[in-house]
Amino acid sequence: MRQQGQQAEDAAQHYLQQQGLTPVARNVQCRFGELDLVMRQGNTLVFIEVKYRRSSAFGGAAAAVTATKQHKLRLTADWYLQQQGLSQNPCRFDVVAIEGDTINWIQNAF
Repeated sequence: MRQQGQQAEDAAQHYLQQQGLTPVARNVQCRFGELDLVMRQGNTLVFIEVKYRRSSAFGGAAAAVTATKQHKLRLTADWYLQQQGLSQNPCRFDVVAIEGDTINWIQNAF
């Protein structure tokens, strides 16, 4: 399962780099949670949650980013920004939902 997650993150990062984003960090962990990918688009820092599902059954990949998960991501991103001295930096949260071989990039997801 962990290997599948790594492959999904690899695919998401590759896809986003093709769209012009630059990698900053990956798998950032703290007591609040984990940031799958941190990338930059222009001067905006983008926190990206990657979700993989074999199919869209049971609500699909994007539906797995629940309100609770969003809260944890916000806390983790706040921690990251403080640690990096980037608290004034513009940022946003994106979701990359991968279902089978289909990549769906949801910008400003929450």
